[in-house]
Amino acid sequence: MNSSHRSRFPYRVTSRRPSRHVLTTVAAAAVLGVALAGCAGPDRGKSTTANEVNRTGTKVLWAGDSIAGAEGPALGAALKASSVEFKDASSDGGGTVVAGGEEITKTIAADTWKQLSKNVESFQPTVVAYQITTYDWGTQDQQRAAYEKLVTTAKAAGAKTVFVPAPPIKIDDFYKKYASQMRTAPQVAMEVAKNSGGAAVFLDASQLWGIDASAKKAQRASDGIHNCQQGAAAFAAWFATELGKKEGFTPAAVDTWAKGSWTSDDRYATLKCDS
Repeated sequence: MNSSHRSRFPYRVTSRRPSRHVLTTVAAAAVLGVALAGCAGPDRGKSTTANEVNRTGTKVLWAGDSIAGAEGPALGAALKASSVEFKDASSDGGGTVVAGGEEITKTIAADTWKQLSKNVESFQPTVVAYQITTYDWGTQDQQRAAYEKLVTTAKAAGAKTVFVPAPPIKIDDFYKKYASQMRTAPQVAMEVAKNSGGAAVFLDASQLWGIDASAKKAQRASDGIHNCQQGAAAFAAWFATELGKKEGFTPAAVDTWAKGSWTSDDRYATLKCDS
């Protein structure tokens, strides 16, 4: 991937600095309010273990791009607190399963499928949760084929697929060319889930984010694409609640995890969430 693409996903850091990114009591209360209205951690790349949680039997493999990555720390904390095992398999470099017609997406998708196969084998998830990426470019047929392959792959491993649309983002010059394809991706994923015979579900996150990236409800970071801690926590609370309805577990109260160590993840410093 060339430098222009890498700059869009700037999270690979080699050192940790002292962090000021701990949610205050007021912020946690605000997150709790958002969670209630919308519903009315482990380290990145590491899974929780049997010694860390009382198992519910649910094991979530989280996949997607850097937007999913920014949500991952909070999601891991929320699910761990809910006695659900979690592994963040999102990719800061793309994460798409849709090869499409672009060389960059073909390369990214090939790597995604390779890593997905390894993670499914080693982690043995019961749920493969895929947040549709900003790189799911392609025709509707290409998108459909990729999503059906994901469902089939998960089903063969004894897992259910959960599709989640990406939150609304700022469509800049980089994305403008692919905006129409980005719009069809969640529609196709919803259709695939509907026709999967129960092997997949589609959780409509627009209930939480809305569809306008510039709206306060969308909780975008200053780049208009990713989220900071409060947005991640709001998503985690919403997702844990919706997944709990499907998988039969009760999500932990937000105040049990929202102010945890996950808030100091380096990616939030890179996003300048303290500015």
